[in-house]
Amino acid sequence: MTDASHTPTGEVDGLRAVGLAGLGAQRASRVLELVRAVPDYPGPGITFRDITGLLADGEAFGHVVEALGDVARAAGGIDLVAGMEARGFLIGAPLATHLGVGFVPLRKAGKLPPPTDAVTYDLEYGTATIELRSGTLPTGARVLVVDDVLATGGTAAAGAELVERGGGVVVGLAFLMELEGLGGRERLAGRDVTTLVHVES
Repeated sequence: MTDASHTPTGEVDGLRAVGLAGLGAQRASRVLELVRAVPDYPGPGITFRDITGLLADGEAFGHVVEALGDVARAAGGIDLVAGMEARGFLIGAPLATHLGVGFVPLRKAGKLPPPTDAVTYDLEYGTATIELRSGTLPTGARVLVVDDVLATGGTAAAGAELVERGGGVVVGLAFLMELEGLGGRERLAGRDVTTLVHVES
């Protein structure tokens, strides 16, 4: 394990704290240490990054919310946080409370009562649909879209499109972690994307 205080951005077990610089090395290192690597899950050759320990540590989770709050302020302020189901809820709701703004859930199909706006997008095998309750967003509302992980970018791109269909303005997308080499950032080209932690592929 690498001591994050010895590198400018902090690095622990293949995690780089690229978006946590404002926290200082010690707090950034603590965030990284609480993300557990689980080899061969959910399948052989895959290393899953489990954030349960981070969520369970009130102080460290507070550091993450603080860092994302800085992202929102750097975007010129926001009116709402939109979180992707399901772990985007875990991060987005406390962020919205921290900022004193509302939270909007972007949900899997069939979870919201009508009327809803919907976006369907491609997955590796098949498609998925996410929904937003129609009329939730005031026209022109400045929205930060939040999720736990940026991987291929399909879900995030759909979330941004859904917010825009609902009348909002996506001022940025923010993620706790980014899995390098999967093309997510490229899929979101032209949008303001911030990730706190990069995960080496």
